[in-house]
Amino acid sequence: MYSSSSAGSLSAAWLRPVLMLGLTAVLMLPVLALFVAWWPGDLTRWMGVGGLEEGVRALDVVREMASSVLPRYVGTTLLLCALVGLGVTVVGLATAAVVTLFDFPGRRFFEWALLLPLAMPAYVVAYAYTDFLQYSGAFQEGLRALTGAQGRMFPEIRNTWGAAWVLTFTLYPYVYLLARTALAERAAHLMEAARLLGAPLGARVRAVALPLARPAVAAGVALALMETLADFGVSSYFGIQTFTAGIYKAWLAMDHRIAAAQLATLLLGAVAVLLWLEQRSRARLRFVTARGGAGGAAASGEQARPVSLAGRRGGSWSAWLVCALPIVMGFVAPVLFMLHPLLGNWADLPWDRFLGWAANSVRLGLIAAVLAVAVALLLAFALRRRPDPLTRGVARIAGLGYAVPGAVVVVGLLLPVGWVQASWPDSGLSYWITATSLGIVWAYLVRFTAVALESVQSGYARIPPSLDDSARLLGAGGWGLLTRVHGPLLRRPLIAATLLVFVDVMKELPATLVLRPFNSDTLAVVTYQLARDERLGEAALPALALVLVGLIPVVMLSRALRSRSI
Repeated sequence: MYSSSSAGSLSAAWLRPVLMLGLTAVLMLPVLALFVAWWPGDLTRWMGVGGLEEGVRALDVVREMASSVLPRYVGTTLLLCALVGLGVTVVGLATAAVVTLFDFPGRRFFEWALLLPLAMPAYVVAYAYTDFLQYSGAFQEGLRALTGAQGRMFPEIRNTWGAAWVLTFTLYPYVYLLARTALAERAAHLMEAARLLGAPLGARVRAVALPLARPAVAAGVALALMETLADFGVSSYFGIQTFTAGIYKAWLAMDHRIAAAQLATLLLGAVAVLLWLEQRSRARLRFVTARGGAGGAAASGEQARPVSLAGRRGGSWSAWLVCALPIVMGFVAPVLFMLHPLLGNWADLPWDRFLGWAANSVRLGLIAAVLAVAVALLLAFALRRRPDPLTRGVARIAGLGYAVPGAVVVVGLLLPVGWVQASWPDSGLSYWITATSLGIVWAYLVRFTAVALESVQSGYARIPPSLDDSARLLGAGGWGLLTRVHGPLLRRPLIAATLLVFVDVMKELPATLVLRPFNSDTLAVVTYQLARDERLGEAALPALALVLVGLIPVVMLSRALRSRSI
């Protein structure tokens, strides 16, 4: 006969793998479903495609796209990524080098102000620049009034080069943050040694400081390019034929699920390559940092100092220009461009509808944030107690979700829904996924559980394992250990994780645009729709609200950097 304790342990032994496999299915289904589009047989029945001839095969669709739209998608995406990669490298590395290696008036201000573009969704910056620089915008009207000339006074911004400009000045903080950390940990000490050996300032920067930042720059550029590949708002509004825009065009305009799924898998492959490069760069960065040792860090903090620019002719002004230009282009100018129509039409703004849009955004953000933090806490606690291969694998899968573009998640989520609906029309699955909040929250969990997991695991890293042993000796079991010991110690990381996921959900556009329930527009969706209809003055109100929400993680990040004295 089994005792109650043995029965309980047996059920717990079964519950753990079942729960882990369930989480794997929830987080991986939208990705795995995409590969059905490459099934060698008949795809019509598998994908629930209507209106197509029987016998549609993967290679048939690929050949058709290769002879029509695919070369344009590949060429435009590669050009955009090349321009953005070059832009964020120059801007991010230059600003990181200036604030880390040199001392000048206002340096402390620029250290955190250079993070402000992180609060700006790229599509909001695109709308702001378009409203100001278009033919009927304030800039060209002012030039015509000043010069008396007629016609267009400024080139059209809605093209690939304009998109690269917008994405560069909103994504350069990725490179700035990582390069600044790498330079602060090693460069000052080694530059001081090079100075004692007689190397001039320019040679010290080129031969000592900048090579140390290469792994950090590579990691930051990879993150920026992943955001570029995932972008939908800028490319769609500017009319650029990128992979993301092509996915939505194939799904919504052409009603071709196979083409959309295959484009999504190609995009996912490009993101996977960038993610691999980013992880390799981070590994090299950790190796370089570890070789510094405690003595090197102490010497850097006690002996080496940033080079003062106070007595150098034009030095402070040059540093100011390098640091102020990205802040103005990526934050100050877009905010001012949106404030102008907002203040001019204050009485006509749709405040009643704005409250409804904000309420929908907050509701979805809170639901997704609470669920994502709960899943992250469960995974982190399971890793803490029993880091077996299954648990580590689920945590790794959850950690990869943030790199998956929203367009890929949408297609991967709707494909199995279409197949089930075509096979069992009375199942009602399509209603639950598309007409309720289930589908959009599912997509949020796939994308943003990684954000919560990173914060919770960083909190667990500060809790010594000896506390767990002491709690077990005092009789605290699994649930008691989590709620009475870990919970109070993880309060701040859990709050931070909730805020970060909440802000990401508020700004998310591609998944929300397709999967939101009927009559549940959010601030991000309304901003996109109003800007698409050329009602940029009305779009300023929800856009600025998104900017205010986006300032939350910027403030948290700047405080964290200040506390670490980076």
